[in-house]
Formats: sequence, structure tokens, C-alpha cells
Amino acid sequence: MNAQTILTNLLAEAGISVNGKMLWDIQVHDDRFYQRVLSETELGLGESYMDGWWDCEALDEFIHRVLKAGIDKKVKGNWKTSLYVLQTRLLNRQTKGRASQVGEQHYDLGNDLYQAMLDSRLNYTSAYWKNAKTLDEAQVAKLEMVCQKINLKPEMTVLELGCGWGSFAKYAAEKYGAKIVAVNISKEQVKLGRELCKGLPVEIRQQDYREVEGKYDAVVSIGILEHVGFKNYRTYMEVVDRCLKDDGIAFIHTIGSNISTTCTNRWTNKYIFPNGMLPSISQIAKAMEGLFVMEDWHNIGPDYDKTLMHWYQNFNNAWPRFQEKYGDRFYRMWRFYLLSSAGGFRARSQQLWQIVMTKPGRMQPDCRVS
Repeated sequence: MNAQTILTNLLAEAGISVNGKMLWDIQVHDDRFYQRVLSETELGLGESYMDGWWDCEALDEFIHRVLKAGIDKKVKGNWKTSLYVLQTRLLNRQTKGRASQVGEQHYDLGNDLYQAMLDSRLNYTSAYWKNAKTLDEAQVAKLEMVCQKINLKPEMTVLELGCGWGSFAKYAAEKYGAKIVAVNISKEQVKLGRELCKGLPVEIRQQDYREVEGKYDAVVSIGILEHVGFKNYRTYMEVVDRCLKDDGIAFIHTIGSNISTTCTNRWTNKYIFPNGMLPSISQIAKAMEGLFVMEDWHNIGPDYDKTLMHWYQNFNNAWPRFQEKYGDRFYRMWRFYLLSSAGGFRARSQQLWQIVMTKPGRMQPDCRVS
């Protein structure tokens, strides 16, 4: 069978038609698309979309159906895919020297773009939608939940590893009177974060998480573990252990994988999050073993689907302001990123975990939130 027949038959297993009439059907404009996807898997799928070789109105639902049917596991790719995976197993792709790449390529894209896409507090991690109706409400609910899980009180000292634009630090300082030291490798985020937190007991440093010293009542990370890498998970935990007081609380908010891997897919690595990867339960557990007691493990993965769809709507609505600056190829890249991510959470192929940890020997904290 030729590439077109093979891929068309695979998509049919997921209820997807080529040039069909359903919103999740794909419209193919260039027949080179079929071989490119079979040869280069996710990289070929994403790049061919960026190149305009195919379209799909409900791209999020297309990805959801592909992943739910396991089609991605049936397309193995060429030797370049195998070489990429092998390299990620052998090399430490998240060294201090490489850590700044994701900041420069992704987080420093432009604060104006993120201000248009995100909520008013600039949270770039999943919101919590249980009792919320708007993105702003859902992000405040997430921030409040974090504060409750670490039993935040006035004058407590908090170390935040990877702080974005300082949304958590600002909230914790304003509402709870906590004192925050936050580190980040993105110069643009640090610059704006310092402005937004001006006048508050918040210190934002442009610094690698591995360089932090001191002792704190709580150590928090919201969306950094995805950039740490499997060769550094133990180092991350040792930093948390080193900086956490004996009676303190540690908190992790991270996207997680159902299986243990050593890399993200090639398209995401090339265009969105260089050197990133999602940790699995076993990888996190192995890294924390002997250092921490796991007090609570909360999965709110479906909330990320809804969050991403709101981000996409905001981005799409604001696009006319950014079209000249970024260009149409960027639009297709960013649309693919946001909607394919939403489809991934909808298919339950990835999760969003909140983990609370303490050092052995201290009393169990009340850290569960309904």
C-alpha cells in the first residue's frame, strides 16, 4: 500500500476522514503530507500543518481522536526519530548551559503576546475550574488552592522555583503577607514580574533553580518540572530538600506523562519547549525516595483542556494585532501547539498533577482541598 492509503486507513480507525465534512476531518492540500507524516511522525504532522499542507477546523478534536485511538503508536517514523530518542537517553539535555534555551525561544517571545492570551494575572499553567466561570476566576482558584495546600500564613518564607511573571508570588504576598524569593531563567518574565510585584515582599531573581541556597517554610514549583529532565529529577529534589526547613511543606504543580519517557516529541522540542519532557509517576517517586513523604497527589488534568481552549480563543481574537509582527507561519504553529495540547489532555494521554511533600518525621499537614 502507498503512504496515502496507509495513513487514510489509520485515520479511519479514529473516525477521521480525509477531505470529509466533520469538523475533526482533515483537508489535505498537498499529497506529500502522507509520506511526511509516516516518515517523521509528530514532527512531520506539525511541520506540514505549519507549511499549509493540510487544515482542520477542530484541530483539538482531531488530535483527541488520534490519541484516544492510539494511532500515534502505530506510526514509528524513520531513523531520525530513533536517533533523537537515543540522544535524549544518553545526553543531559537540561544542563545549566542549555537551560536558558527554552527561556529565549519560548518565554521571551513577547510579553504582549502572553498578556493577550493569558488571564489578567499572567498565569501560564492550568487553571482550576471547579467553581469558576471565567479564566480569571479559575486562575485565582488555582492560586488559592496552592496557598491552602502549603498552609500559607503571614510572614511565612516561600521559595518558588520557576515563577513565570510572578503571578503566584504576587498573590501570596498580597493576600497572605508571605515573603517570596522566586527564580526564573527568562529575562523577559523576570523584568515584567519585578514590575508587577513592585512594593511587595517579593524578590525575583534571574537564576537557575540549582543555584538557590537558604532555608524556607515552603518550596513551591508551578510548571518547572516539565523543564528539569529525567537526568536531573533527583537534583531537583535535592535542591528542594536543601532549601526546605524540617517542618516545611514542598509543593509541585506539573504536567505528567502516563508512561516514563526521556523526551518530548520532536515537533514540540523543535518549536515550543526545547529540551522539555514530561515526568511520570515512577520517575517522580524515584527522585523523591528517601527525601520526602508524599502527602497528597491530586490530578486535575481535564482542567488543562478547558484552560488551553480559553488561551486559544484569546490568542485567536487578538491575532490581528500580532499578525504583522509574527507572521502567518507563527500563527499556524501556535494554533497547532495550543489545540493539540488541549486534545492531548482531552484524550487523557497526559495529566496535571499537584503534589504535596514533607520531610520524614514531621506531623502530617492538612493539605487536601475539596
